[in-house]
Amino acid sequence: MAEHRHKRDTDARRLFGAVNTKTVSAGLAALATTTVIAVGVLSAPISRDLVAADTADAADATAGRPTMSASADARDEFVVSRSASRKQSAQDKKEAVREARADGALAATAKAVRRADTKLWTTAPLNLWTESGDDAEMVGEVEASRQVLVTGRQAGERVEIVVEGKSRWVTDGYLSEDKPVTLGVGAGLSMAPCPHSGESGLTSAAVLVFRSVCHAFPQITTYGGWSNHGEHASGRAIDIMTSDVALGTAIAEFLHSHASELHLYDILWRQHIWTPVRAGEGWRYMSSRGSTTANHYDHVHVSVY
Repeated sequence: MAEHRHKRDTDARRLFGAVNTKTVSAGLAALATTTVIAVGVLSAPISRDLVAADTADAADATAGRPTMSASADARDEFVVSRSASRKQSAQDKKEAVREARADGALAATAKAVRRADTKLWTTAPLNLWTESGDDAEMVGEVEASRQVLVTGRQAGERVEIVVEGKSRWVTDGYLSEDKPVTLGVGAGLSMAPCPHSGESGLTSAAVLVFRSVCHAFPQITTYGGWSNHGEHASGRAIDIMTSDVALGTAIAEFLHSHASELHLYDILWRQHIWTPVRAGEGWRYMSSRGSTTANHYDHVHVSVY
């Protein structure tokens, strides 16, 4: 039994020794080969430019950019293309802004036209413009004494009105709430009966004034005729009731132009007086009499001989 164990141990050692020898030999051979290769690589000259180029190419490839190994033409084409793309993008944004502003302006105009509800009178012939700016185009004319719809919008020296459902711009300062008073050329006198009361107790000369004013200015509906004070007590004076400055002035000028035919004695309007005997002095200022009515701000006073 002792020899058997000894023999088995000897075989084991022999087998173990054989296997280890081969393994070690193979390992040493591989190690020697690896060492030679490594030493060869390390000892070979390395180009720093090549390393830098490879590193840059790798970074550019990762970022999706042309590598440094690409041709110079390719790189130039990329730079130019990217620059052109940026310019085009900026132009597209500007165009989008312009279009948005134009759309907004059109919408605002349409809204203003749609909501316009105020009417004013033109006091003079006015050119019609497509817009308020210097680039506006003249597209027609609106005559004087015409009632037009206004939007309430103003820009510079022009205001917006509505003509046939379209936005048009006219020069500011020629629109009025009151209809302008216009007399036809050769507007004369009349003795036709007046629909308004006021001639009772007047002299025939005063009746001519009353009826002539009544027909020349039909918008006047209230008159002051005979009364027991001042010139009115004689039946030779009339008060033509209006507080409208333009209308009252037109009446005063009408009377002035027919002073000889109407045998006028005087005309009083807005604290001024005119008389034929001092016609060369024109309208003379009067001292205050203490009230709007006494100073003739709410009526034109006229008297005859």
